[in-house]
Amino acid sequence: MTGERVVLPDADRARLSVVVLTYNRADRVLDALARLAALPDRIEIVAVDNASTDGTAERIAANFPLVKLVRAPRNLGAAGRNLGVARVQTEYVAFCDDDTWWSPGSLSRAVDVLDAAPRVGVLNARVIVGEHGAIDETCERMRDSPLARDGLPGPALIGFMAGACVFRADVFRQTGGYEPRLFIGGEETLVSLDVLRAGHGIVYMDELVLHHHPSPLRDSPQRRRLLARNAAWVAWMRLPLAEALCATRAAIAVLPALPDLKELIVGIAWALRRRRVIDKRVQLMRRLVHEDDARREAHISGERAVGSTRAT
Repeated sequence: MTGERVVLPDADRARLSVVVLTYNRADRVLDALARLAALPDRIEIVAVDNASTDGTAERIAANFPLVKLVRAPRNLGAAGRNLGVARVQTEYVAFCDDDTWWSPGSLSRAVDVLDAAPRVGVLNARVIVGEHGAIDETCERMRDSPLARDGLPGPALIGFMAGACVFRADVFRQTGGYEPRLFIGGEETLVSLDVLRAGHGIVYMDELVLHHHPSPLRDSPQRRRLLARNAAWVAWMRLPLAEALCATRAAIAVLPALPDLKELIVGIAWALRRRRVIDKRVQLMRRLVHEDDARREAHISGERAVGSTRAT
């Protein structure tokens, strides 16, 4: 029997892999991997180290020999996840970062939902933030999506959260994954537009739970600049002209430095060569969601104004 390949029965094979992305946060990713490894769900785990300089990859290899470790040649940002998916052999793939982990049973439930709903390409989980377990505000908006469910297993969405979702692996690959040039900051938008354009649904599932304990090591000004830049580039790649011009004006407003503006303009020229505008159906979905967001913001602003008047 020595040397024979052991083939597991279908019932014993993992059908979902978790891709964990990390960069220079060794202690946090080791904790996240320990939590994932302890889950009762039948999963495979792939850890992608984005060329960390703090010994992250070596510590993962030493502490988790059963985890598939991928060492990126350099820090690829969100596109590091593409390397992880390239190692995935299961039909479904979930994502998380080094400061997040999935709740027991959620990934098994995701498999059941995707099995039963072939139209769905992506599931977005409910994200619980911090020690006190407050739901992420983005998830609250997703839960109240104005889009018709049309037979889907949950609220229909126009986007998803990169570190809190479950994909059909083939759907992820068909989109090409994350665009390396975007690096990080709203990187999900381009993928979500291509998922919707291909006819797949994106669905919010309140019963899928992901815990998020945000790292304090975050550069908020830099992230705002990247978000604005990427929004403009994605708009020129996929959105109608009016939206592309609007996103460009918004980016210019938060990119005052000349090098940033030059990068924005060079990137727009690059984006135009990849321009494939989304169809009317997806444009309508976006308009309905954005109109609902505007009504929500107006309502909140009105309540604040009333509260301020009462206080005086």
